[in-house]
Amino acid sequence: MYADELLAPWYEQTVALTGPLATFDAHTHIGVNDPDTFKCTADELLAALATTGSRAVVFPMHEPDGYAPANDHVIATAAASEGRLVAFCRVKPQEESVAEVRRCIAAGARGIKLHPRAEQFDFDMPAVREIVAEAHDQRLPILIHAGRGIPALGAHVLQLAEEFPRARFILAHAGVCDLAWIWRRVAGFPNVFFDTAWFSVPDLLTLFTHVAPGQVLYATDIPFGSPMHSTVTVVRCALQAGLSREQIACVAGAQLERLLAGEDAIDAGPAPGIGALRADPLLQRVSFFLTGCIAQVIAGSDGAEQLELARLACLVGDDAPQAPVCRSIVSLLQLSESVEPGETLPERFSRLHLLVLANILAGTPDVPVG
Repeated sequence: MYADELLAPWYEQTVALTGPLATFDAHTHIGVNDPDTFKCTADELLAALATTGSRAVVFPMHEPDGYAPANDHVIATAAASEGRLVAFCRVKPQEESVAEVRRCIAAGARGIKLHPRAEQFDFDMPAVREIVAEAHDQRLPILIHAGRGIPALGAHVLQLAEEFPRARFILAHAGVCDLAWIWRRVAGFPNVFFDTAWFSVPDLLTLFTHVAPGQVLYATDIPFGSPMHSTVTVVRCALQAGLSREQIACVAGAQLERLLAGEDAIDAGPAPGIGALRADPLLQRVSFFLTGCIAQVIAGSDGAEQLELARLACLVGDDAPQAPVCRSIVSLLQLSESVEPGETLPERFSRLHLLVLANILAGTPDVPVG
């Protein structure tokens, strides 16, 4: 998927740092009707997961005409996957959502997906509370879009988490809409979790240093992310933050396994804090230019000027301590230039994945690159 075949050497080197990981992805989609033009079939999802031997939670992409048929397709796909997929149902709270949740759970779904941006609802509406009450009764996880394009929702989530402690809330995309403050409170909410389906180095390092590892779940966001790319990203950021191999294994899949089984969560210790973080000004320069390049590529430009500045920032000298990371970054930049730029955003994602991973390397200077 995207540039995973090009990223294989970085994936293999990263996994060698921890040993084999049984990854269980908390956040994937299938669907072909999403207005943002991204598509993913069941076969494409399974093929992507096979590159790392991962299992995954799966739910529908945005379906503007309603979710019942899409939920049925997801449930049937999971049932036929020989344990590789676990179905969540997706509902729109403005409609008869509790009835749909009950129907889907009876048919085999094991959780719920809510997307306040796509479905245009606020988290304080009564229908959301009714869905959460159902999740509480059945001890179900609820994965919630908590990334771009929405107002903050964390305060409402914490209120619901306190009132309905048997429901498990997973804030997707590192909870970036509320991450500035919510980390201070989540230690008191053992039923609130965050997934790692995000691409920003500062956000992921904030998550891993400020939130207990038992409350962080590995995720790719397929078809927006990919397994090899996400594994390298998550493992490098976790190692830079100071997590142990056992804590990374909990993040990678062990915790999600327990949540889906309705069991108590693993206590993997407290958040490590910022003691293991180190700012490297030379690599921060590389990251600054790469961030600008990535933003331009997303917007449809080639980002050539920022890319060249990032390449020049890597010329630290062969004897510099940053040299191994910089050589690895330059290799990724060269690969990014070998990929067709593409006219649509999905077509640009192969190049974006290479650039984002280069930025991850720049932001994790203490993690070996081989």
